[in-house]
Order: sequence, then C-alpha cells, then structure tokens
Amino acid sequence: MTGPPPSAAAPVRGPAWEVFRVFLRLGATSFGGPIAHLGYFRAELVERRRWLDDNEYADLVALCQFLPGPASSQVGFAIGLLRAGWRGALAAFAAFTLPSAALMVAFAYGAAAFAGPVGAGLLAGLKVVAVAIVAHAVLGMVKTLAPDSRRASILALAAISALLLPGAGGQVVAILLGAVAGLLFCRGPGAPPGRTLSFPVRRRTGVVSLVLFGALLAGGPALLHATGSGGAALFAVFSRAGALVFGGGHVVLPLLQAGLVEPGWVSGADFLAGYGAAQALPGPLFAFAAFLGALSPVGPGGLLGALIALVAIFLPGFLLLLGALPFWNALRRRTGAEAAMRGVNAAVVGILVAALYTPVFSTAITGPATFCLGLVCFVLLVAWRLPPWVVVLVGAAGGTALSLVA
Repeated sequence: MTGPPPSAAAPVRGPAWEVFRVFLRLGATSFGGPIAHLGYFRAELVERRRWLDDNEYADLVALCQFLPGPASSQVGFAIGLLRAGWRGALAAFAAFTLPSAALMVAFAYGAAAFAGPVGAGLLAGLKVVAVAIVAHAVLGMVKTLAPDSRRASILALAAISALLLPGAGGQVVAILLGAVAGLLFCRGPGAPPGRTLSFPVRRRTGVVSLVLFGALLAGGPALLHATGSGGAALFAVFSRAGALVFGGGHVVLPLLQAGLVEPGWVSGADFLAGYGAAQALPGPLFAFAAFLGALSPVGPGGLLGALIALVAIFLPGFLLLLGALPFWNALRRRTGAEAAMRGVNAAVVGILVAALYTPVFSTAITGPATFCLGLVCFVLLVAWRLPPWVVVLVGAAGGTALSLVA
C-alpha cells in the first residue's frame, strides 16, 4: 500500500449503511465464539476491506480484552465508530447481533432446536470452520505483529500464560506481561506503528460514559426498589452481568444463571436448552440474553423483554469502551507507549494461539475425519482465498455429511 506515513493518515470514512451490511453478513456467518469472531473480523475488515491495519486491529483487541463485556462486540462497535461515527457504531452492533438475537427469540417461542444427526453434524462442521478461521488469523498476525525473535518470544510467553492460567485472568496477565516485555525489549527501530486511531469521542463524553457505567452498577438495585417494576428488575440483572464479566461469552453464564435460574425466573432445563441453541448460532453469545428476556415471566417478556435484556447486557461494556477510547489514544502518544504496544500486540497473538489450541481445536477436532475437514477449510481460506462465508457453507455441509456417514 502506498500513501502518506501511517501516523499521518486520516481514517477513511464510509456510510453507516455499508457498516450495517458488512456486519450483518458477519453476524450471520461468524460461528465459533468470540475468539473466532476476531478471526472473521480480521479476514473481512483488515485483509479484505482494509478499514484498518493489523497494528490498529491488535490495539483495539488488546483494549477490549482489558474491559468487562463482550470483547468481539466491543471490537465491532469500535470499528463501526471509526468507520462511520456514532451511526456506524450502532449499525455495527445492531447488525452483528440481529441474526443470533432473532434466532434466539424464535427458539424461545418454540422453534426447533438443533437435534438429531443432521443438527449435530452441522454444529460439528461449524466448529471445524472456526478452527480454520482462527488458524488463518493467527498465521497472518504472526507475520506482521511478531516478525522478530523478541516479539515471537513474547507471543510464546503470552500463549503459555493464557493456557496455564484459566479464565480471563490469564488473558489479562498475558497482556500485562506483553506490555512490560515490550517496554524492556522492543524499543528502537521495528515495524512501523499504525496511524493513531481517531475516534469521534471527546474526553467529556468519555467521562460521562464512565459515570453512567457507575450509575448502572449503583443505581440498578435502587431503581428496582423504588419502582418495583419487572422491567427494571430484568434490566438490573442483565446490566449487572454485562458489567461484571471479563472475557465475555461463556464467562457470563454463571452470572446469568445466578440472576435468573436461582430466583426461579427461568427453569434450569430452559436455561440449558437455550445455551445449547446459542452454541449452534453465529454472532455474539451475549445474544443468549434475548432468549432469556423473552422467556422470563418477570418483565414484559416476548420481544420487548428480549430487547430490554439485550440492551442491558451490552450497554455496560460499550459505556466502558467509550470511556476508555479518548484516554487510550492519549496513552499511546506517551514515551515508551510504542514499545509497550509492540509487546501487547504480540501478546494478543499469543492469546489467539492459546485459544486456537483450547477450546477451538480441542473441542472441534475429534478425529481424522474432522481434521481433514479442517484442513480443507484452511486451504480454501489461505490458498484459494475464498470468503469466510463460503468456507462456513463448506464446513457445515462437510460436518453434516460426516455425521450422516457415521
């Protein structure tokens, strides 16, 4: 690519409808959970559309890994904000969430779940596709973010940390170790940094967002006691879950179970059935909230209950992101920040390497047949350069065929 130096380039803007269209396709085809989503995002937005480069993308991933909330949805929200302003941010969130949320509401109303050999094979094939997507993302990011021995060593250290320390804590430790190692070992000439991302978020807006986040935590129970409203109770449960979870995805399930199953709002059987259906769907696992909100007898239920639950569970993470973005850019301009970010970016790739091993590879590749299917999907992505949605169709068909043959 040619043009002005990366640090001086202005971000290329686009219309919100373009953001909506791109993220709607991602929301309909991004299977495999938040780590796989990051692979889909990179393939579509970094490699194919070049809305940002690998360094900028890794910066956003690192920031969102630090914050509570759904990391992949936060990354998508930030990219939409970068591309088309506030309308783009809302378009990215709505489009990426809509397919899975609509399917979860349909399931709450009694739509058939994935069952039998065809459904099981379809789900298995989609998991195999996630292996190919994440492996492709790791391969590309290693070339640009860990091209030398020092950053490759940081990558390995971060992967080891993420594998040996369970949960989101291992990821946070990996990123912190990457920042320290970058300060110590990655100063001086290296890969040129990406441009400073210019988000339309003022510091005042960031401060207000952080205040609103605090008000959600402190004011939710107070609002519930003051109004006694079922809708307020529903909002309080989901906003608390969204505010207190690091790592997103599966980590939110214990909080939702404690808030909904233990009080008797949703039965344990319904909770597990909805969770099982969510595993078979594309898009964010937080869309599981739509199923629970539609089913809950507390609150309006149905479509309105699903909408309340979705807004409540996503809102805290987005408020934190908006609160962090203006200060994140200022932090990156400080002395040593470039070296630290080199280490952090390498650590982010290490986290993806760890996730590629478990849970992505370990749960999807169950024998020679699934390994061969994964290899075919990987070659289609890397060598034939087919778009991810085509590979999703190939993997789904292959998984179904394997299940029927077995």
